[in-house]
Amino acid sequence: MNDDERIGRWLEALALILDRAAALAERGEEDFHADPALPLAFEALSNRVGDLAKRLIHADPERFRRSEWRAAARHRDFVVHHYDRLDEALLWQTVTRGFPELAAMVDQERRDAR
Repeated sequence: MNDDERIGRWLEALALILDRAAALAERGEEDFHADPALPLAFEALSNRVGDLAKRLIHADPERFRRSEWRAAARHRDFVVHHYDRLDEALLWQTVTRGFPELAAMVDQERRDAR
């Protein structure tokens, strides 16, 4: 598999993960704080988003140079290594504000690749 195919596969996976995050976020902030499973799900999704962002940056640093890609990777590192210090309000904002912006970038990358 060449780099373009690998990048395409990672973008596809990232789009799916971001869609799942959006579906969970649609439950609303009240459910997010009331259901202990939702913050944990958001942590897991943040890990996957950040991991894929890291792979994309590594595969093509010029193409994935925008700060949003690096922010996703850094957020993943914080979630994974400092989960005991996570702020639920910040996690909610990341998934409801940052992830949709990243999803738009993923969609644009996928369109540009066609």
